Amino acid sequence: MAKRSSIMERLRAKDAFLIGTWAKIPSLETVELLGHVGFDFVVIDMEHAPHSFQTAGAAIAQAQSTGMAALVRAPDRSSSATQRLLDAGVDGILTPRVETPEIAAEVTAAMAFPPLGTRGMGYTSRAARWGLDSVDEYLDHGRNHILRGVQLEDLTALENIEAILDKAPALNAAFIGFGDLCMSSGLPATHPTLKAAEEKVLAAARARGIPVGTAVQTPAQVVERRERGYAYVMVSADTTIFAQAARDLVVRTRDALLAN
Repeated sequence: MAKRSSIMERLRAKDAFLIGTWAKIPSLETVELLGHVGFDFVVIDMEHAPHSFQTAGAAIAQAQSTGMAALVRAPDRSSSATQRLLDAGVDGILTPRVETPEIAAEVTAAMAFPPLGTRGMGYTSRAARWGLDSVDEYLDHGRNHILRGVQLEDLTALENIEAILDKAPALNAAFIGFGDLCMSSGLPATHPTLKAAEEKVLAAARARGIPVGTAVQTPAQVVERRERGYAYVMVSADTTIFAQAARDLVVRTRDALLAN
């Protein structure tokens, strides 16, 4: 695994803003293409896509081989996948459906070495380049360069953001998931209640130096989120990118045939 600037180093830079996308297709070729076209990071989706540990582990390596950071959205909030993903050399983990300070503290502690957390030693794993790194390098990378993120997808979680950030010392990134947030609250993303909760999260995180991300569908939405104070954004997904490009190609091809 080649040495490179970590995603946390990039997010800590002044005025940092990174763009990524979701990897839902369990294919190394699509992950490689996403890296080649210039995404800063990819999020391998184990919650809402058919990725196994084997396909996720291979996708992590493939993404990093192109210079793209590899995050994983965990399959659930149990932390059962955490150790194996960290041993696979992932650049960070997003845990879905984190609703309370207690859950946030537990899931992020599982991503961090003691004394901050409970992550186990896996020095002979890919995370230490199969033992080619020194123990000190391995521990330093795990402590200072792994994104340990929680997904906030419930209105109560957004409203309790200060307690979540203050009671989860291993947490170093957050993500607002508007899909589940809107569904659970019954409110559109533009509703004043959700807007106020969103601003509360951005302000609380900004005060503590915690980068906040979200997911959008269009470049215009990416620009708007950057102006709002987000530090990283996932735009579209590999499935959507393929489907829209394929549909556009078919429509343009049939139009060209009809015109001749």
